[in-house]
Parts: sequence; structure tokens; C-alpha cells
Amino acid sequence: MKLLASLLTAAALVAPALSAFAADQAPAKPDLTKGEASYAAVCAACHGADGNSAIPTQPSLAQQHPEYLAKQLQEFKSGKRADAIMAGMAAILTDEDVKNVSAWLATQQAKPGAAQDKELVGLGERIYRGGLQDRHIAACAGCHSPNGAGIPAQYPRLSGQHAEYTVVQLNAFRDGKRANSPQMTGVAAKMTDREIKAVSDYIAGLR
Repeated sequence: MKLLASLLTAAALVAPALSAFAADQAPAKPDLTKGEASYAAVCAACHGADGNSAIPTQPSLAQQHPEYLAKQLQEFKSGKRADAIMAGMAAILTDEDVKNVSAWLATQQAKPGAAQDKELVGLGERIYRGGLQDRHIAACAGCHSPNGAGIPAQYPRLSGQHAEYTVVQLNAFRDGKRANSPQMTGVAAKMTDREIKAVSDYIAGLR
């Protein structure tokens, strides 16, 4: 009994130390207040005060998966994703800033967009939902989900994204100017200008 009592006493003494150690090792939660402040200072001019960009060539970031946003910002910083303007903006942000900004943007509500080209919307829907099997072009919905919500930590949300921005990105993947996603490089490499325009316009209207 004395031995058991001694063991229980030792365990009681050690438990708080272990708890403190575990707390120290656990990653800190994002600070949304700091994230909002950093975003307002560095990002809002191009991407909108709430992450909904009013500039068609600049992406809306509201409600995007934080893991995806953080990955892109880190790759702008490292040069893996080439963009002179974004490289400069991302360089201002610390790793903590990246985490905080990405988390804050994920809490913002994305505004719906709309498809504009009635002649191409049918082709865009066919590509997005079913792909082009004769040329082994996979359906976009397989990774980005039928409504464009994406898959957290893996594939970005596309719903409502500006068609102009999506066209630029698909062309960059196709031409090798954007090389940070082998999957998208493989898909875009097989697409024509008309197909890229069609699926980009369809994505703008997804909700």
C-alpha cells in the first residue's frame, strides 16, 4: 500500500509538468485579430477589405481554405510560385502573419459571382462536371467539388472566382509559368483557349 501511495503521489507531481510540456509543444492557435490587421495593411488594396476582390484580375480570397492560402503565400515567399508583386507582398509577412491572415480570410463570407458568356456556359459546365474524356481531361468537380467548395487542405475553393483571374491562372499552368501544381499543369496543358474561357466563366457562377 505504501508503494502504491508513493506512485500515486509521484504521478500527481509529474502530471502538471507533463501538461505544461504538452501545452508548450502544441501549435498556437491563429490570432484572427492580428490576421485582420495584417491583411488590412498588406492585402486589402488588391483583394478587397473583406477578401472579396473588386478587381477581376485579382482573386477573391474570402472563405478560402486556410491551408491552401498559407501554402500559396509560403510559395510566393520561396519563389516556387512566381509573381513579382506577390513575392514582395508575401515577403513582408512572417510565418505567424501568414497563419493569422489565412485563418482570418477563411472566416469571411464569399460573395457569389455569375457566369457572363451564355454561348460558352454549356461547354464550361460539361468540362467542370464531366471533363473531356476523349482527351483525358479530368472533371474539375472531382477535386474542387460539384459546387466549387474544394476540399480543405488539398484543393482550393473556386466558387464565384473571377473568370478573368481563372483564365490567367489556367494559361499560366498551361504555359509553364506557374509550376506549383503538377496536377493542374497536366490538366491545363490539354485545354484550348476556348475551353479555358468556358470553364473559367462557369466557375464564376458556381455556388
